[in-house]
Amino acid sequence: MPLHEGAVNRMKMDRSARVGDEMQRVISQILREDVKDPRIPVMTSVVEVRMSHDLSHATVYLSVMADEKSKEDCKAAIMSASGFIKREVCKRIKLRVAPEFHYVFDDSIERGMRLMELIDQTVREDQSRG
Repeated sequence: MPLHEGAVNRMKMDRSARVGDEMQRVISQILREDVKDPRIPVMTSVVEVRMSHDLSHATVYLSVMADEKSKEDCKAAIMSASGFIKREVCKRIKLRVAPEFHYVFDDSIERGMRLMELIDQTVREDQSRG
């Protein structure tokens, strides 16, 4: 009995999500333990890895908690280490095709923290009024 198209698409999405989750774990470990570049701050996180359905592309979302100069240095360090990162990922995760990596630097965590600071500030101001 053949699977209909919807079931096949769900299976592909599930596989790409599982591979993305594993890539996130492995890339985090590589950045933390194997890349020895001092330009990568300790507060660098792999927020998410999204895989294309055919697993040929990996979009790696990174968050860097640092000032603008340090963020630019971190971007340069990640791009410099991208070949090493890709090789290490391919050694640790068995895939038929080594995906192309695309790095996106995401500031959503910082924006969220700033928003929380503004909320806390507003609550304190309201409490001091009465």
